[in-house]
Amino acid sequence: MINYLNIEIKREGQITFITINRPEVRNALNKETLTEISNALRELKEDDSVGCVVFTGKGEKSFAAGADIAQLKQKSMIDVFKSGGMQEVYDEIEAYEKPTIAMINGFALGGGCELAMACDIRIASRNAKMGLPELSLAIIPGAGGTQRLTRLVGKGKALELILTGKIIDADEAHRIGLISEAVETEHLYEAVLQTSHQILSKGPLAIKLAKLAVQYGSETDIKTGQLIEKLAQGILFSSEDKNEGTEAFLDKRKPSFIGK
Repeated sequence: MINYLNIEIKREGQITFITINRPEVRNALNKETLTEISNALRELKEDDSVGCVVFTGKGEKSFAAGADIAQLKQKSMIDVFKSGGMQEVYDEIEAYEKPTIAMINGFALGGGCELAMACDIRIASRNAKMGLPELSLAIIPGAGGTQRLTRLVGKGKALELILTGKIIDADEAHRIGLISEAVETEHLYEAVLQTSHQILSKGPLAIKLAKLAVQYGSETDIKTGQLIEKLAQGILFSSEDKNEGTEAFLDKRKPSFIGK
């Protein structure tokens, strides 16, 4: 395992936590932190013992309070098109073959909110605050925020939140579909573990292909999406796990999946 300066990696069985470790700046996301996140994802991808990746922030006040403003001030037009930027890293998270969960333990603003939206599932403590206030800096959400927020909550609500820069609490985020669940702060870790274990009890190959079908199918017309779904199902119908899953159900026992 690589030694990281801006993030912490912690294992809990098949669950790996990637914790942004910059609490002195509310876990702001600078270039170095994004590079470490990308490197960690590539390292964990090769580890078959890792079944689920959880993102969170150090401390109880902030998940990630956005991009590092000092670095942001220095950026020019050409920097938007350089590789390794925030949008590219978040695309990597969204397309990640292992399931991802955002454990939102405080402020998730700007790039922090965009990080959460790139994850498959978002679970927040009730002290969490979320929003995209970039227009106050005379820029727009540029790490997928304009696109993912629209797909999650609809165009009208996305425009309202982006244009006003409104910061919303966890209950409102849950009401509009931005997060999956809002829980009391002391129950956040337990809720994330519970959801992770629910996912990990399923067939690992089915998890990968379900993610693929949803992610790519949602970006096209329904007929093409259904074709992606059908092809994914065809692969699964020929898998050893499908035989194990159906036999275990009929035998009334817990299945033992191997990911093949």
